[in-house]
Amino acid sequence: MAEIEPIADRVTSYFYALLFLRHPALRDLFPAAMDAQRDRLFKALLTAATHADDPVTLTTYLTHLGRGHRKYGTLPEHYPAVGEALIGALSRHAPETWGPRTEAAWVGAYTTISQIMIDAATEDELRAPAWWQAEVVAHVMRTKDVAIVTVRPDGPYPFLAGQYTTLETPWWPRVWRHYSFASAPRSDGLLSFHVKAVPAGWVSNALVHRARTGDVIRLGPPAGSMTVDHTSDSGLLCLGGGTGIAPIKALVEDVAQHGRRRSVDVFYGARRNNGLYDIDTMLRLQQSHPWLSVRPVVDDGPVGPLSGGIPQAVREFGPWHTHDAYLSGPPGMVRSSLDTLVGIGIPTHRIRHDSIEELVGATT
Repeated sequence: MAEIEPIADRVTSYFYALLFLRHPALRDLFPAAMDAQRDRLFKALLTAATHADDPVTLTTYLTHLGRGHRKYGTLPEHYPAVGEALIGALSRHAPETWGPRTEAAWVGAYTTISQIMIDAATEDELRAPAWWQAEVVAHVMRTKDVAIVTVRPDGPYPFLAGQYTTLETPWWPRVWRHYSFASAPRSDGLLSFHVKAVPAGWVSNALVHRARTGDVIRLGPPAGSMTVDHTSDSGLLCLGGGTGIAPIKALVEDVAQHGRRRSVDVFYGARRNNGLYDIDTMLRLQQSHPWLSVRPVVDDGPVGPLSGGIPQAVREFGPWHTHDAYLSGPPGMVRSSLDTLVGIGIPTHRIRHDSIEELVGATT
C-alpha cells in the first residue's frame, strides 16, 4: 500500500484500462463520463483489503456494497474480471513489494471480498428490487440553489429515519449520488430530500434546476447506521450543517413518533444566515415538542455564543457525555465536530455519522 498510494491516480487509470480492454462489455455498467466514478471502485477495493483481518468490519462494509451494486447491474460473473484487473494493476505498479506471497495474499483477500458481496446481493435479491422508480410529486425551491424534492416510489420502500439512499436522474444515466431522507417514514409513502446544487454537480444540478413534477428518477436501496436506539432513554445531541439538517429533522420526527419524550438538542449550522433555509420548520417542531431544543449557528455571524461554527457552539452548552450524538453535514464540519465531541467526553461508540465512510469510498 505504501508503494501504491503515491501513484494512486496512475494505478487507478491502469486498472480501468485493463478492465475495459479485456472485458469491453463491462464498460456499459459505468457512466459515460468516468471522472466522478473513477476512483470509487478502486478505493473501495483497497479499503476492503485493509480490513481483511477484521471479519466483522469487513462483512458489514461489503454487505452494504454488495447490495448497493445490484443497481448497477452487477452480476456474480463480473467479479473475476474486476479481480483480474486489480491484480494486474497492483503487480505492475508495485515492483518493489510484489511477489508470489503478496499475490497470494491479494488473491485470497479479493476472493473473500467478492464472495461476501455476491452472497449479500443474492440474499437481498430475495426480498427487494435492485432499484425503485419514483415520480417527483413536489419540487420546492428554498434558496436559489437548494430544493426540497418529494417523490413517490413505485412500491413499498422500507427505511429508517437517519438513513440515506442513492438517486439517479434520467439526464445522467448510471451516475448515482447519496441523499439522506428528510423525514421519518410517512403513512403516505412519500420520500423527501434536501438537495443543494454544487459546482459541477451533475445530479444535484439536475435535481435542483431541471427536475419537475412528473419526472421519474431511480432510487437505490436505503443504507446507513445513523439511526435512533429506541431502547435507550439517553438524550440526543444532533449537529446538522447545511443540507445535513435533513436527516436530523427525520430523527426528530422519529423520536416524536415513538413518544418517548427523551431530550433532543439540535445545533443547526450554516456559513451565513441565508444558509439556514429550513430553520422555520425546525423552530415549528420545537414549539410542538417541549423536549426539543433548536439552536441556529452561523459561522460568519456576529460574535456571540452561537457564532464561529458548530463545534465552538457545542462547547458553550452541555454537558453532553451521557448523550448519543448524531453528525450530518459537509465533511469538514463532521470531522471538526467529531474531534470536539470526543474531546468533551462523548465515547466514540455513542457518536453516529455516515459521511466519513463515504470519503474513503465506503459507499461506492
